[in-house]
Amino acid sequence: MTIGILILAAGNSRRFGSDKRRATLASGQTLLGAALESARASGLPLRICLGHADTELADSLRGQGYEVQLCRHSDLGMGATLADGAAGLGEWAGVLVALADMAWIAPDTYRLMAEGIKHDSICAPYYKGQRGHPVGFGSGFYPELTGLAGDRGARALLDRFKPQVKRVEVSDPGVLRDADTPADLATSDRK
Repeated sequence: MTIGILILAAGNSRRFGSDKRRATLASGQTLLGAALESARASGLPLRICLGHADTELADSLRGQGYEVQLCRHSDLGMGATLADGAAGLGEWAGVLVALADMAWIAPDTYRLMAEGIKHDSICAPYYKGQRGHPVGFGSGFYPELTGLAGDRGARALLDRFKPQVKRVEVSDPGVLRDADTPADLATSDRK
């Protein structure tokens, strides 16, 4: 059963003030590069969703061996980007939806989350009582994912299908950490 990671990296970074995917961490890596490295280290298949105009970045990532999808509706928000990305997941039995600004998720966490995905379930990681990312969806939810729109992402699905949501306790604080502003990068690269 193949479970893959879909990294959403098509955002406009309005709160950040510049393209945060290219923001540099103390390690010298870009925020996007660190997120991709961690996801790739999990050993799971990986696909990156970029904005429809991100052709230069797409070419660079493809040159590094990544599978990239340019999402034609990315300007409409995260939900629309996820819908575009989910439309091509037929070969995967489940998907972990991850965000490009969450570079601190451990590879083991991706693997642990993948183990919990079943056809008709949703898996959400919890660290010290707080829900984080990546969120996993079995292939039974692909029609719901492809029907998303706007900027809310899949949050509404977790509310609507609450009985099918499996809570996975993790010891990884990276499931909660993201970078919305440059100040969010000021602390150490990994905790």
